[in-house]
Amino acid sequence: MLIFLLAYLGGALTILSPCVLPVLPFVFARSEQSFRRSGLPILVGMAVTFTVLASLAAVGGAWLVEVNQYGRYAAMLLLLLLGMALIFPSWSERMMRPFVSLGGHLQQRADGQGSVKGGLLLGVAVGFLWAPCAGPILGLVLAGAALQGANLYSASLLLAFAAGAASSLALALLASGRVIAWMKRNFGIEEWIRRVLGIAVVAGVVVIALGWDTRFLAQLTSANTTSTEQRLIDGLAQRPVAPGATDARMAPPLKGATHWLNTPPLDDAMLRGKVVLVDFWTYSCINCLRTLPYLKAWDAKYREQGLVIIGVHAPEFAFEKDIRNVERAVRELGVNYPVAVDNDFAIWNAYENQYWPAHYLLDAQGRIRHQHFGEGAYVETEQMIQSLLMEAHQDLALDAAPVQVKAAGAMVAAADRDRSHETYLGYARQENFASPEEIRLDVAGKYSAPRRLELDQWALSGTWLVSEESALLKKRGGAISFHFRGRDLHLVLGADKPLRFRVTLDGAAPGKHHGVDTDAAGNGVIREQRLYQLIRQSGAVRDRIFRIEFLDEGAEAFAFTFG
Repeated sequence: MLIFLLAYLGGALTILSPCVLPVLPFVFARSEQSFRRSGLPILVGMAVTFTVLASLAAVGGAWLVEVNQYGRYAAMLLLLLLGMALIFPSWSERMMRPFVSLGGHLQQRADGQGSVKGGLLLGVAVGFLWAPCAGPILGLVLAGAALQGANLYSASLLLAFAAGAASSLALALLASGRVIAWMKRNFGIEEWIRRVLGIAVVAGVVVIALGWDTRFLAQLTSANTTSTEQRLIDGLAQRPVAPGATDARMAPPLKGATHWLNTPPLDDAMLRGKVVLVDFWTYSCINCLRTLPYLKAWDAKYREQGLVIIGVHAPEFAFEKDIRNVERAVRELGVNYPVAVDNDFAIWNAYENQYWPAHYLLDAQGRIRHQHFGEGAYVETEQMIQSLLMEAHQDLALDAAPVQVKAAGAMVAAADRDRSHETYLGYARQENFASPEEIRLDVAGKYSAPRRLELDQWALSGTWLVSEESALLKKRGGAISFHFRGRDLHLVLGADKPLRFRVTLDGAAPGKHHGVDTDAAGNGVIREQRLYQLIRQSGAVRDRIFRIEFLDEGAEAFAFTFG
């Protein structure tokens, strides 16, 4: 139930977000009418439409994007007619008769009768246009919907988010209705109020049509609600099970893996009597890669004493479902313990997991006795491993000293300083995009970089096809720029054949600041689909302008991460 409360609170916080501004004119345009017959149906229609569209987007393809786009066009036309009717009621009655069913007649009937049906239709239109900024809570909900598909659980979470937004808008609507009614009684300016609301509606349509709602306003929002949402997540997220807890739950069965690597398929009976560490990971995840040195060291130290580490590989990107890619990654990363390939997220869902990486430590009876999400807490986890091994084998002699690891490349722990956060290039989770052109969904388009990038902003140059999870270069010479903060810069890249690229820092070759996948001149080659370390700053670390230019077409970029 906590995740539903979190989703509801995240939606309620949207009232504080500039991203709600384009929606307000459509909602407030009828604020002087009965809330039960006018305002409430608008909010219900908006919430339900958003829920349906977001749920289907989790599993839909390009066809759904196209259907949604036509729905947006129809919604913008309907609301534009509504705004014009508010500004010029007599003009709209004469000139818009062919469109009566879409706008003018609906507005006139709603004004006279407080039509519930009219409010619902306007709410559906607003739902097509509402694009709430993707803060941490909505990101968590959408990521879960993408992983689990359009089922009742994910739809319920999205509905809880939409209900939270509708609740806060309802309070604002009730308050504004009283203010407008007071102004009418005391100043007699009903016609001017009507026209001002109409102008606001038309302006809202223009803002959405030009894409300003999801570009400029979304950038403002991150500074307003993100920290609040993150505190809510931290405060309400599930806590680790205390060591030795008597109410530790039994671990779900390891059923549903599509492949097993380094071992025949394992089941509960085979693992009974063993201490088991279940590690959810994916091979292009930088946080997962940084935990691998400890997992491999624990496997080497405690395997003979009864520890079994099982890496559950749950793919984040489509290319991570390719078993050949996973086999290559397991081999090159030196992972020798069992790996369950969880392409269908059967094990992920059984554990109700939400994170990469996530560690679940099971005792010899199969109970979850400890869990940790993300990097860190290595000493505490190792101490729990030792405790459970001693519990299972009373006479076991263990070296209590924690393992010492020597990591290299992308596996080195992140620098202890502020750094840019993970940034996705696909439109499903995209943010801080700074190219002046609007993103064209699943269609190739030309993009350019602005003269100046603010910190954490990025831009495309050249001809790119932006899909739900990546940006694919369609013509050679394209580039990506990023104003980043951090010691390391990584980029998940892929291609069907070896492709050349060149990187620069502040317009020059990286020199001593090059990463393990580039040389001092900034040259590199995409040979497979994986995470590439392109920059590792040496010495003093400062904010930099990074640019990668691809000398061949066909490069596909997925996500930036930093260390």
